[in-house]
Amino acid sequence: MQRIDHPLLSPSLTTGRSISSFHYGQPGQGEKVYIQASLHADELPGMLTAWHLKQRLAALEAAGHIAGEIILVPVANPIGLDQNLNGVALGRFELGSGQNFNRHYPAFARQLFELLHAQLGTDAAANTRLVRQHLRQMVAAIEPASELASQRKTLMLLACDADVVLDLHCDLDAALHLYTGTPLWPQCEPLARYLGAAATLLAEDSGDNPFDEACSQLWWQLRDLARDAGLDAAIDMACLSVTVELRGQADVSHELAAGDADRLLAFLTHRGIIRGDAPPLPALVYPATPLAGSESLFAPHAGVVHYYVQPGTQVESGQHLADVIDPINDRVTALRAHRAGMLYATDSRHYATAGQWLAKVASADAFKTGKLLSA
Repeated sequence: MQRIDHPLLSPSLTTGRSISSFHYGQPGQGEKVYIQASLHADELPGMLTAWHLKQRLAALEAAGHIAGEIILVPVANPIGLDQNLNGVALGRFELGSGQNFNRHYPAFARQLFELLHAQLGTDAAANTRLVRQHLRQMVAAIEPASELASQRKTLMLLACDADVVLDLHCDLDAALHLYTGTPLWPQCEPLARYLGAAATLLAEDSGDNPFDEACSQLWWQLRDLARDAGLDAAIDMACLSVTVELRGQADVSHELAAGDADRLLAFLTHRGIIRGDAPPLPALVYPATPLAGSESLFAPHAGVVHYYVQPGTQVESGQHLADVIDPINDRVTALRAHRAGMLYATDSRHYATAGQWLAKVASADAFKTGKLLSA
């Protein structure tokens, strides 16, 4: 194992942060896997899972069982980890800019196509090597103007040429669920099975270029650009990039983290990155559904919230999910699902202001357009 510390651009005099990456296996000897945790720094289940992964990966490497390269970043957001106000962790948005730490990563598909279209041929593996070479160069050439931009560059440099990218997050109160690109579902399905994902949300463009799409989206965009230009170019979906939502913010325990680490390694064994026999594939808990079919239910007025249904439950259209109770005016409003599907997340707070989201249901009905992710 090799540890590398990557200094970030100092935001002020006498200050400085860095990102630590841990490298296992041998580069170029198989597929490359990149795993990071807590890009939203107030989402800690992934950080504990990453610590358990460190222990297991060290043992696997010592036994010669890693058939590729695995890079692990247990703390992907040192900026957000240091943002605390009156005892409350504020790790989702950078305080200086107001920007979400998981948005606005660089997009290079069109630039790469304009540079390389004359060199793209019918050998998909050769095309993948060519694109990755120039992608690394483009990311390395970024000149960050802020600490946040340097953090984004550092993470992208570690991940941009990986075959598998796993970005460990969590929701407020949720069942384990995944986000990935629609063209990646065949590769992602074994991961959903091993993790027991209650939902997998699929999109080709969810909006504002989150980290997982910055790593994978360029491959289907290159495919589409080549097709539209009439080129006979073979483009593989060369990066399986997945946002893994490890339940809710309060679900931080050794039991859950150790189990999640084992299930992630089972997937990597199934993929052939770890030598050995993978456990049998479990049944799929729930089919993948479009992110455009994720219905958010909102509080119609302020009040105390009581939930009748927990995340990880399949619900029917019209099912009573929660009550919003105004204790001053004795107004009680039932919150009901408008579509059948999987209730995969709820708000962890039990007081709602008017218009606050309270529940998310994954349905098969792709009814939304525009940006599909929350702020």
